[in-house]
Amino acid sequence: MTIDQLQLFFRSVQELVFLYPFTMSWIWIAGALMFYLFRERGQADPDEMPDLKHTPMVTLLIPCHNEGKQIEETIASLVHTNYPVEKFEVIAVNDGSSDDTAEKLNNLVEQYAFLRVVHLAENKGKALALRTGCLMAKGEVLVCIDGDAILEPNAVAWLVDRLVIHPKVGAVTGNPRIRNRTTLLGKLQVGEFSVIIGLIKRTQSVYGRLFTISGVVAAFRKEALHDIGYWSPEMLTDDIDITWKLQQSGWFVRYAPNAVCWILMPETLKGLWRQRVRWAQGAGETALKYGLRLFSKDGQRMLPILFEYLFSMIWAHAILITGCGILIEALYSFDLGLVWTVPSHWSVLMGVTFFLQSLVAMNLERRYEPDIFKYFLWMIWYPMIYWLIMAVTSCLGLYRAIFFGRKKLATWVSPDRGLS
Repeated sequence: MTIDQLQLFFRSVQELVFLYPFTMSWIWIAGALMFYLFRERGQADPDEMPDLKHTPMVTLLIPCHNEGKQIEETIASLVHTNYPVEKFEVIAVNDGSSDDTAEKLNNLVEQYAFLRVVHLAENKGKALALRTGCLMAKGEVLVCIDGDAILEPNAVAWLVDRLVIHPKVGAVTGNPRIRNRTTLLGKLQVGEFSVIIGLIKRTQSVYGRLFTISGVVAAFRKEALHDIGYWSPEMLTDDIDITWKLQQSGWFVRYAPNAVCWILMPETLKGLWRQRVRWAQGAGETALKYGLRLFSKDGQRMLPILFEYLFSMIWAHAILITGCGILIEALYSFDLGLVWTVPSHWSVLMGVTFFLQSLVAMNLERRYEPDIFKYFLWMIWYPMIYWLIMAVTSCLGLYRAIFFGRKKLATWVSPDRGLS
């Protein structure tokens, strides 16, 4: 390869680095607006109850591992759930916690008649904890939340509404919102869940397939879970895996933005890094597990999601290649034709795009969080930070999935729930 060819290659890679997020941002903006116009605009507000045709029995599952600091608040908040008491139960599964989770759950059983508790002697992982709770559940609808989640009073009803309306909907994902936002990382993640994740879920809903439900708040039709064999205990991210399994088997997954749930997120760089690498590895494991199957006749409905993942991985590696090129230029004074800073034509386009993306997202999300505009400054800049984090963790997660794919149970580690 000549020096001119090498320079052309690196310049092309650098163009891809900016072209991919620019293109995806506009796709998300267009998709989110279509979702709003045709599905979201006519719905009642989150603080209003949906008009349920009937109210099936609901079992709310809470898998727990070392959630002693949050579990009391989570259980107490369920008292305010607006759903018929006689058709609502809660099962908390303590998956071998090493803190005081078991003791607190035992005390909570004495306080709340709707609560049942199961203690597992060893840490077997979230998937097996959910399976255990599912076997004990009386409900035909299972609402699964994490041990730190605080549901809005009407959230369960909005999740059930999607399942009642569409008999082929196997799962409904809710709308998680960040609770801890006093630190810089907390504020940035408020922007992520609104400007990035909210738009992505709306867009994927438009073309009919979701990459993943929100593991922190989702509802499942028990019939659908039985049909696909429940959660896979060997998969690192049970939420991504169950989403692909359902959709590949002919079930639909829907997004219910009115089902608001407040969650805690990492507020340290170490905690955020571990979480994102775990998510990326789980995505890689799922793509490797189901990728080839999606080219079969029955699996083709998931091809748009697979291609979206593949394009994102190509872009992530373009980031790494560009970084290596810049390093070579810096260390060896070797001209590869790279621009160390953002090229001028891209700086304007990306700046305008991120501004409009944030503006659209905030206008959509203020229905669920009225004071969202005060985080506007953080939202404008977060997409650029998000792309960089996503690139590095996506590559690392994929390599870990390829070379260290799980052949055993994906057990829990103590979660990072912020600095409080």
